[in-house]
Amino acid sequence: AEVSTQSTGAQATTKSGKDKPAKAKSGGKAKKKKWSKGKTRDKLNNAPMFDKTTYGKLYDEVPKYKLITPSIVSERLKVRGSLARFGLEELHSKGLIKLVDKHANQVIYTRNSNEVDAE
Repeated sequence: AEVSTQSTGAQATTKSGKDKPAKAKSGGKAKKKKWSKGKTRDKLNNAPMFDKTTYGKLYDEVPKYKLITPSIVSERLKVRGSLARFGLEELHSKGLIKLVDKHANQVIYTRNSNEVDAE
């Protein structure tokens, strides 16, 4: 009786061994995954130079912002980042905005405190 249980155990493993390759073969028939094209961003059509209206906005609106960075100015005035950087340097040199922190990649300005008192 003991020998027969061992032999049936051996048969069970061989059966399961035969089943695995059959399952693997049938798994290949599934449809291939379709890759998404990826998310597309809208192209920014920012101005490469200041015109009179945006230059006026630079002097009127920007010194009133609490947080002033080139990226914020670029987004709100629809000008390029390099242009926003030069505009902020000009405002800072004329004393209209105050430098908070200057880093290699990001410059942070804020409005002058004396202008807040005038409001």
